[in-house]
Amino acid sequence: MIGKKIGIRDENKYKMERRVPITPVLAEKLIKDYGIQIDVLHSQKRIFTDEEYLKAGCNIVNNLDDTPIIFGVKEIPVRDLRQNKVYIFFSHVIKGQSYNMPLLQKMIDFRSTLIDYERIVDENNRRLIFFGRHAGLAGMINTLWSFGIRLQHLGISNPFEDLQQTYTYSSLKEAEKVLQKISRDIRKYGLPKELTPLTVGITGYGNVSNGAQYILDLLPTTEIMPDELLTLSDKKDISNKTIYKVIFKEEHISKRKDGKKFILQDFFSNPKLFESTFSDYIEHLSVLVNCIYWDNRYDRLVTKKHLNHLYVEGKNKLKVIGDISCDPNGGIEATHTATEIENPVFVYNPFKDKYSFGHKGDGILIMAVDILPSELPRESSLFFSDALFNFIEPIANCDYNTAFKDIILPDPIKKALILLNGELTPDYQYLNKHLEKLKSSS
Repeated sequence: MIGKKIGIRDENKYKMERRVPITPVLAEKLIKDYGIQIDVLHSQKRIFTDEEYLKAGCNIVNNLDDTPIIFGVKEIPVRDLRQNKVYIFFSHVIKGQSYNMPLLQKMIDFRSTLIDYERIVDENNRRLIFFGRHAGLAGMINTLWSFGIRLQHLGISNPFEDLQQTYTYSSLKEAEKVLQKISRDIRKYGLPKELTPLTVGITGYGNVSNGAQYILDLLPTTEIMPDELLTLSDKKDISNKTIYKVIFKEEHISKRKDGKKFILQDFFSNPKLFESTFSDYIEHLSVLVNCIYWDNRYDRLVTKKHLNHLYVEGKNKLKVIGDISCDPNGGIEATHTATEIENPVFVYNPFKDKYSFGHKGDGILIMAVDILPSELPRESSLFFSDALFNFIEPIANCDYNTAFKDIILPDPIKKALILLNGELTPDYQYLNKHLEKLKSSS
């Protein structure tokens, strides 16, 4: 049996993007078990080398012009698109993101077929292919590193000074060893008086949050409920040898405007009935780690106005926001842009409503790296590739020259089919209104 040819592109949106959608081990299995031919675009930075793919039986090529089905990770620059291709990658268009509408329009013009990993879901709408846990792992390491360098800048000696940015470690295990040492130091010497009580709030409880909590729990933590956070500083038995961890769920950050009981399904289906209450908690947090989904149907989690109010009143306990969700001008309004691995943090000045890259200056330090899983490229690629594997053969051997209703793909993949030969599929017709905005503004 000879299957179709597929390709693996070189990730070129970001300099430090080193992940792969299909690892050499699984590529070899696809070749041997299904007869699929695999072209791998030459790369000098990919976490798995050209030589590893060659040994697996892949072809190393200088372009994918003759490859009909192309797997990637992040968005493909518009200049790299080719006509009549099947593309599988994270397109970041499903919210109608304005910055990616030119990409979607070009794919329509080129009669592309687009499968988006973000929309590969089961019957309960749970994502099946994701990097979320690794975003949480790398994001929490980065946040604690950011906290350490920020405190150092403010003249506060602290145990987090020993931590480095995630990508500098050769593996997650190496980072864990450093965190374990920090844990021992906190248990033995305690935290500086200026930091007590040290409180870390985490929004959300999904894969991203679970990864972030895994890292934080390598340190001595005491979990408290959000309502306990409000009175924590008033207690006499506050410990300087623990980090107080607070997990915020939807019912903690929003309430119904009419005073009726909070029901989660109502919150998801009709968010206009709700308003944010998260401002009640912000002044009590040392660090905020944002892991929650947000789109513009919901109130923002943290507004610039509230940050300004806190700082004017001298309530500036909050030193760092780790915005792992990273929606520019979104749930964390002060996240004005996503950051890159090599320039990961900026300081937002609530008084002047201005930003400065780096960890110095007046205000709140924000870490908002867009490709956090690529700071753990090997571990995250192995996890992702394993989850994707069973879908690759049907994607490779599908006949895309047929009507959408007749196309044969596993249900989760068919749900993720945004474009078929340059036409929006039924579930994604709503994107036309966002494309119209693009046309009217040009």
